Amino acid sequence: MISKILFTDLDDTLLDENKGICQENREKIAQMLEQGHYFVITTGRPTATGKIVVRELGLTMPGCYMAAFNGAVIYDCAAQRVLAQRTIPLFMAKEIIDEAHKEGIYVHSYQSDIILTEEHSPELDFYLSKVKMEYQLVPDIYSRLQTEPNKILMIDLEGQGRLQKFKKQHERFQEHSNSFFSRNEYLEICPKDTDKGSAVTYISQFLGVLPENTVAVGDERNDIPMIQAAHTGVAVKNSHPDIIQAADYITSRDSSHGAVAEVIDKFILA
Repeated sequence: MISKILFTDLDDTLLDENKGICQENREKIAQMLEQGHYFVITTGRPTATGKIVVRELGLTMPGCYMAAFNGAVIYDCAAQRVLAQRTIPLFMAKEIIDEAHKEGIYVHSYQSDIILTEEHSPELDFYLSKVKMEYQLVPDIYSRLQTEPNKILMIDLEGQGRLQKFKKQHERFQEHSNSFFSRNEYLEICPKDTDKGSAVTYISQFLGVLPENTVAVGDERNDIPMIQAAHTGVAVKNSHPDIIQAADYITSRDSSHGAVAEVIDKFILA
């Protein structure tokens, strides 16, 4: 039997709008794993919160992997160990954080499983409503970074305007990092050459699975590199228009009604 890999985004793809997972998704994931296929969660979430979801979904058996921080951390869910990770150089992290402060844009980073932020703001509350994490208020984010971070996040609740301007005005940051939008309010700053597409390439090679046996499904712009890197790229119904345009297939179901189960039936178990 030829083993295949399914790479799936979490929020609004595998998980519904209430952060739950439908029974059909659970059953189809179990079925594909029993048949020797691989299941990979790819998420912009930090590793710590990704692990919580993995445990809640019972995805701790052999064949389950996770790419957290948009591919910056590759994690073996069964062995409970990090296989690979990439980071942003500290000098670059300092420049990015300083420039965000100068332009009045909310920014935070991560240390282990804690958010490092300098202010308790509406932006932080918005983020915490999406991701359950502890945070620490610090006088200076950079001085509290003990190691090079896997990601920096900038948030603007008024939309993309200022964030797009920041990205364009600071193109020099691309020499040591990679930035992209995961939603209108989030500008994600990740390590150089790192995104969900790089996770597809790394994990496929690590598992010895040929590119033609890879499938990826997502709903947002940060999922586009992933569905382009996989042989078959799928967008969930009602996804962002940009990923729908990039996809090979669009599901007939949304995230609340077994979109991932549909993908497993059509492209993994078929």
